Amino acid sequence: MYRPLEIDTHLAAALPPGSLYAVGGRVRDELRLVNGETATAGKDLDYVVTGVAIEELRRRLERLGRVDVVGAAFAVLKVTVGAQTVDVALPRRERSTGTGHRDFDVQSGPDIPLEDDLARRDFRMNMLARVLPSGELIDPYGGAADIRARRIDVLTARTFDEDPLRMLRAAQFAARFEYDCSAETKAAMSAAAPLVRSVSAERVYDELAKLFIQAPRPSIGLELLRETGVLAYVWPELLDGVGVEQNEWHAYDVWTHAMVTLDATAPGDLVLRLAALFHDVGKPRTKQGPHFYRHEVVGAEMTRTMLERYRFPHEVVGSTVHLVRQHMFSADPDMKDATVRRFIRRIGLNSIEHLFDLRAADVAGSGLPKRGDHNEAFHRRVLEEIARKPAFSVADLRVTGEDVIARLVDRGLAPSGFRGDERVGAALRWLFEQVTDAPERNERISLLQLLDQYLDAQPRAASA
Repeated sequence: MYRPLEIDTHLAAALPPGSLYAVGGRVRDELRLVNGETATAGKDLDYVVTGVAIEELRRRLERLGRVDVVGAAFAVLKVTVGAQTVDVALPRRERSTGTGHRDFDVQSGPDIPLEDDLARRDFRMNMLARVLPSGELIDPYGGAADIRARRIDVLTARTFDEDPLRMLRAAQFAARFEYDCSAETKAAMSAAAPLVRSVSAERVYDELAKLFIQAPRPSIGLELLRETGVLAYVWPELLDGVGVEQNEWHAYDVWTHAMVTLDATAPGDLVLRLAALFHDVGKPRTKQGPHFYRHEVVGAEMTRTMLERYRFPHEVVGSTVHLVRQHMFSADPDMKDATVRRFIRRIGLNSIEHLFDLRAADVAGSGLPKRGDHNEAFHRRVLEEIARKPAFSVADLRVTGEDVIARLVDRGLAPSGFRGDERVGAALRWLFEQVTDAPERNERISLLQLLDQYLDAQPRAASA
């Protein structure tokens, strides 16, 4: 027996019987749970109300709490009951007038049939509703059967012409739910593939982020985009790796290696997953026989371009590019302590775990048995060095720029009131190198003595 949510009961009590319907992903995910899948039902709550004019609907809902009207072409009521805010709308009918997601003639009103509202949605599995509070399922287009079959299907081949973003939604749904697309859906995607170029960068980012963050195996979505030709208009650089064979340390071509490496990372970490996808993207452009010289350098710049194309957040771009650039690090457990410290400095404390996670995924993505435990042993060496808490940046020194300035003024190398110049940074960097070689030097007295030695060795011509 279906059990309505508390908010369902409140809304139904304020409205005429039989007028309130739950719609959207909530209904789909409830059926996915029944199908034995893992799903989070009830996260996003959307409702449609039929047979009630908008002003009467607003008056009735205001008895429950705050009501705000949003939407330019049609009214959606944001209803806040206690701490919960949900969307309540009248049914809508849409007629496409172009290829953009805003190119629609939209009609909204209490007399529009619920079936028309459901038909405007992207896939049959989303064309579902429930009568509230009874829970009776409304399924005019066979969405429940698609969920049972773990299938993504369209009502009409024009669905992707009407909103090309739906091709990316098909990919992220396929990957998140591990569903297959029907032959009709794939054919429609292939026919509409060039239209994805008309989708705004922000909307593309939203769908790609869902794919990489939420999907257990993102490769399912990327393979769908490749198979239907959509990827050629999104990230054609990835296709350069198809069929590019690698050396004896890899069982797969560059494309397949990227897919397996990507799937070897855990959901939830956008930066790590993007780094796994792009870490070898520079290989096709640097291939010389069995070698790919400096592919990490070329790949880092390609990664920046590809992510900025869809306006990924600046910090995501920077972190991903850094991991791609550094992923070829040497994992030598016998490395000298000072060399380990320089490695940590170069990678950055915030990126260390990401980089080792990327290496583990890269090894898994080779398709071959592991060759020893040197990566794990080196990881332990790095963690041991971090635990000792040596200086990993100039900011960790026991002296500051003010100390350098005071020494320069005392020596007559700078005038009274001196605020600093490039000599201050140079001195601090030199001191940092001394501390990296010997962490015990990071004591104020020792550093001031070293600073005096450094300044004694500087030519007088560099003074103020």
